[in-house]
Formats: sequence, C-alpha cells, structure tokens
Amino acid sequence: MPHIQLPEGLPGISGGLAFRPEMAKPMRELAHVLLYNPNTLSSADRELIATYVSSQNDCYFCQTSHGAAAASHLGGDEALVTAVTRDFLHAGISDKLKALLVIAGKVQQGGKNVTTADVEGARKLGATDVEIHDTVLIAAAFCMFNRYVDGLATWQPRDAEMYADMGKHLAQHGYMISSAEMSAEILRRSAEK
Repeated sequence: MPHIQLPEGLPGISGGLAFRPEMAKPMRELAHVLLYNPNTLSSADRELIATYVSSQNDCYFCQTSHGAAAASHLGGDEALVTAVTRDFLHAGISDKLKALLVIAGKVQQGGKNVTTADVEGARKLGATDVEIHDTVLIAAAFCMFNRYVDGLATWQPRDAEMYADMGKHLAQHGYMISSAEMSAEILRRSAEK
C-alpha cells in the first residue's frame, strides 16, 4: 500500500507522476532524452544501463519495466537482460558496454566511486565522452527514479505480460506519453488478450 494516497491502478512511477503532474513533464523528458532519443549508444544499451542500476537498487518496477524495454529493443532477448543484471561481466554484450556498466555500478554506489581508471578503461574500449556522460547521468537519474518509486511504496504489480507490453510500448514510442495514458493503453491491451 502506498505511503500516500496515489491514484489507483497506476503502477510504479505512473502513480507518483499522476499525483504531481507538474513533475511528470520534466521527468518524462529526461527519460526520453536519456533512453530514447538518437544517440551513439543504442536504446537497448541505454535501457540495459537503466535496468542494471535499477536491479542494484532492488527497484522491482523499474528493473522489470526497463528490462522489458531493453528486451523489446533486443528482439525479445529476455535472457540477455537477465544475464546483464546477474553478472554483466560474463553476459553476451560488448566490452565497451561492460566498461560503461562498471561506471554505472559505481555511480549507483556513490558518484565519487568512479575513478579516472574506470573512465580511461571505457575510452580504450571505444566509449566517447558523450557516452560516458550519458552513462553517468542514466545511472544517477535511475537512482532518483528508483528511490521515487520505492520511497512512496508505489503499486508494483507482478504481471509479466503487463511489463512486456509496457516494454514494447516504451521501445516503440519512448517516454513522452503521460504515465496515465500509457498505463491505460497497457491495461487496455492486457484486457484484449
């Protein structure tokens, strides 16, 4: 049960954003730019970074919804998403992404944990300064998003199909649609099945 009275039927961050709609626009814009807009890092890679950080923060809603978005970008490869959250160093991803996940993991623990050696290691594997910047910002933003979702004790259903639909929607359309509209669309699709 949420710690405050949030709109019913809206999972995770959707409930908080519907409660304070003036916060929704800048938060959705940030997520859209970080995860969806064109970038030299694929949307799949950026969603994997968000998923990994969310898994380290033990935020069920964020790790599951962004994991589903990553899987959708990866042609349904849920096993790869799981491998990244369990042991990314042995997952079937690029060495560059592994180096960026090292940085993301250190940001999740505390920004000052990132070392010059971590950054240089990522650069040697082909990471650009923009990719390093965006990795740090994705990790920092998802620490905020995770704490927002969990700090309010939002409703986090365990319906795997709902998350799969949400992931497909995010992968196809990004983050600019309102949380309430997205939730309504996902719930409508689930009801049609």
